[in-house]
Amino acid sequence: MKKDIHPQNYRPVLFIDNSNGTEFVISSAVKTDEVGKAKADKKEYPVYRVEISSTSHPFYTGNDKILDTAGRVEKFKAKQAKATKKA
Repeated sequence: MKKDIHPQNYRPVLFIDNSNGTEFVISSAVKTDEVGKAKADKKEYPVYRVEISSTSHPFYTGNDKILDTAGRVEKFKAKQAKATKKA
């Protein structure tokens, strides 16, 4: 293997999903400033927060978020009707 190409800070990191609080301890070289204890093993790890993970993403969970498209469509049609009356 080549020397001096691998990251020096490769270590276990605690990833926390901000949407549901799930924690994962995964080896990574991501830069972090925060340190926290994992719920599972009570050890201290560098913490990296993510907005979405496999435990909260609709593709993996099967839970689709329903958007209020009917209200948006009605609002758009009202704007269009008002604009055509002025013209």
